[in-house]
Amino acid sequence: MAAGSFKLIVGCFLLFFNKLNLKETVIRRSRLTLDMFKTRSYKLERIDTGDYTAREYDLFLHDIRLVNRYAGDNQALKKSLLKEIERENLESFSVLDIGAGSGELLRTTAVYARKRNRRAQLFGLELNARSAKAIVEESKNYAEIKPVRADALRLPFVDASFDYAICSLFTHHFTDENVIKILKEMSRVARRKIYVIDLHRHAAAYIFYKIFCAAFRISPLVRQDGSLSILRSFKPEELEKLGCQAELKNVSVKRCFPFRLVLEGNKISHEQTRKNTK
Repeated sequence: MAAGSFKLIVGCFLLFFNKLNLKETVIRRSRLTLDMFKTRSYKLERIDTGDYTAREYDLFLHDIRLVNRYAGDNQALKKSLLKEIERENLESFSVLDIGAGSGELLRTTAVYARKRNRRAQLFGLELNARSAKAIVEESKNYAEIKPVRADALRLPFVDASFDYAICSLFTHHFTDENVIKILKEMSRVARRKIYVIDLHRHAAAYIFYKIFCAAFRISPLVRQDGSLSILRSFKPEELEKLGCQAELKNVSVKRCFPFRLVLEGNKISHEQTRKNTK
């Protein structure tokens, strides 16, 4: 066999095995990537540890409004709470938004109510002082919106204080145990229903968010924490299970484009609530 032919055959074998190793590497990395989404991450986000400056937090509030507007939260609100109010044809209603941020969803609700001549009393609950202040600053033209500073795990309201209790992009910040406590508290203070809007833990959601952040030049804090938020969030069956463990009635979890989950549940009875707190 000529030396040239032998070198060609060896070269082909080396190329084949290099491609095979490359393929195995890609498969191995893909499996590692998919493993990221199998179970919830409990790594803390910077927003939860307080590892940010005042300037970064202001940018955080600004960018979260952008995310809510274009990445599904307003749409999820319209397909859940606002659709329910329309179906019930309520002349007046009250809503408590837990972890309300700057009050973006409350303002969406206020605009809806005004357009349909419905009277709304809207309350945004925040433990963070800067967020509570942001609700006031951003809602100057909405007298029906009021901020409340309090802990979601111990809501400072008597039973059945509001028609509805909602939260958005909030529950993924907590352990399963505390999510159940929050759902029970929401149910306790709601006369009608509760709605929980949160992220769907999915590889496509993770990629979509990276693209969204690049396209809209999202700040580093929201970009980093948002990616981790997806890993900390839920699959539909997980969120439904938490609703059942919180002893909500008629629990359902629906998907809402893009990559949002909406849990809906009827309140547990006051009798059951009192039994749980004894």
